[in-house]
Amino acid sequence: MSNEAKKQPAQNLPMGHNRGNRFAETEYAKDISWTLKRIGRYFIKEKKLIFGMLAAVLGGTLAGIYAPMLQSRAVDIIAGQRDGDLKTTIAFMLATYLLVSLMRLAQGVFSAKLSLRIVKQFREELFGKVIDLPIKYTDTQSHGDVMSRMTNDVENISTTVSQALPSLFSGVLTILGTAAIMLWLCWQLALLSCGTIFLTVIVTRLLSNYVRKYSKERQTLLGSMNGTVEEIVNGYRTVVAYNEQDRATERFCDVSDKLTKAGIRTEVCSGIMGPVMNCIGNIGFVIIAAFGGYFAIHGLISVGVISAFIVYAKQFSRPINEIAQIYGQLQSAIAGAERVFQVLDETSEDLYGLVWEEQEHVSVRFEDVEFGYVKGKPVLKDFNLTIPAGKKVALVGSTGSGKSTIVNLLMRYYDIDKGAIWINDQNVEEITRDSLRKHVAIVLQDTVLFSDTIRRNLQYANEGAAEAEIKKAAEMSRCSDMIELLPQGYDTLLTGAGENISQGQRQLLAIARAFVADPRILILDEATSNVDTRTEKAIQDAMQQVMKGRTSIVIAHRLSTIRDADLIVVLDQGRIVEQGSHDELLARKQKYYDLYMTQYAGFAT
Repeated sequence: MSNEAKKQPAQNLPMGHNRGNRFAETEYAKDISWTLKRIGRYFIKEKKLIFGMLAAVLGGTLAGIYAPMLQSRAVDIIAGQRDGDLKTTIAFMLATYLLVSLMRLAQGVFSAKLSLRIVKQFREELFGKVIDLPIKYTDTQSHGDVMSRMTNDVENISTTVSQALPSLFSGVLTILGTAAIMLWLCWQLALLSCGTIFLTVIVTRLLSNYVRKYSKERQTLLGSMNGTVEEIVNGYRTVVAYNEQDRATERFCDVSDKLTKAGIRTEVCSGIMGPVMNCIGNIGFVIIAAFGGYFAIHGLISVGVISAFIVYAKQFSRPINEIAQIYGQLQSAIAGAERVFQVLDETSEDLYGLVWEEQEHVSVRFEDVEFGYVKGKPVLKDFNLTIPAGKKVALVGSTGSGKSTIVNLLMRYYDIDKGAIWINDQNVEEITRDSLRKHVAIVLQDTVLFSDTIRRNLQYANEGAAEAEIKKAAEMSRCSDMIELLPQGYDTLLTGAGENISQGQRQLLAIARAFVADPRILILDEATSNVDTRTEKAIQDAMQQVMKGRTSIVIAHRLSTIRDADLIVVLDQGRIVEQGSHDELLARKQKYYDLYMTQYAGFAT
């Protein structure tokens, strides 16, 4: 991506500022019910697994509720307060507990499958969305924050689906079923036992707001930390070159400390619910022991009912405790879902339009174009330029003059604010981005290769390219000898996106990839900046053959590389200050002359 495209949106940010922090200001939705409804759409697609999980939860819960009844009957038989077969009752009780275990196993299997499929939907949709996002989005957002949404936030949703949701369903059913049985056995003791619910609700409501607040803050800071790490690792050579290791460490530690504090606050608020609920549960046991004994003495209930009430009290308090403990997990998952949905709600690139009209000769015309990366700060102003068909046009000028911006607009990385760009008689804004980019090849100064074989990298722009075409492109870009010297030749695997070869070799491969694409328009943005002078001369000679019959745009700071251009366009502050051939511009002794003489004198532009 061009330097201008990267710099413009961030020009008002202070040094060391991470874009993830700015993005986090508005990244969370406030409407939880709306978020839950959107999550529900993903569950609808997995009805069979949901029904299977609910059936397992229901079966296990009902069996778990019925088991204490059998225990109560057995105790009463032993105490002589009820007639019946003790062995049969114990056998039924064992079978019931075995059924509970089997149902929990089935519940785990169904919930695991449901979790993985739900997460698969999220990840596929999120990745598909990221792929279709406009360049403007990726230029202005922290890459680490986007990665955090695809990994940590989605993982939170996965954990919740596989663990929290089954516990929530089971807990709710257990509470309702246990309460009904307790009321049936002894409504007086049941009402006394259930009195602790009100205390539980009050405590949960008090702590829930803090849990959600700190959960959001933790997720935000996690994305910010990922962005900081990604930025420092990618720019590690620069960090070391300027001895900024201590400053980079300080910056990371600052974000890490904030994340640690937010995490501690979240875990404390979530963790405190468990002990508080246990305390409330113990109060319930005291109530059962005191009043149950009183009722038994007066003949209202049997000893077996008291034993059943003790088990039911545990069953009643356990899901309440679990729900209280997983509340923070649910809030974290909702916060993660909100972050994911925010990316999904971003506007994708417009993929509609007309198909590129195939013509033998392709010309490009900029007509009264105005554009700015930041509203109110135009980079190009009333820009007019005609690039004749089959000609080589060079764009020169100082840094920030708008050279790469012209390429960004032609490729439709960004859309213009005013005016029009024409390819022959077609308005670029009416041509589909897919159709446009299939006919345009670009070689950037920042070379991007992928962790794959050299052959696959060269075929990236043209998957149907034959072996002969690939080798011809490699020869024309002067990298065939280099490839043949590698261990596996064209099948050599580039590790770390090309870290096992030099920067100059990576750039030669990028040029060869553009040749394989066989484009109608060829764009070279400082394409030879990382190769030596001798190789550059050889590439320039090869380019003359490749550019024949093609409309070519060359951006260069080294003016010696574009002396043979058919047209040289000199830019300054977004406007064309002069244009013509190399000899014509030198003869005028204006801006181009000054740039050329400065380089000739040995100074960098």
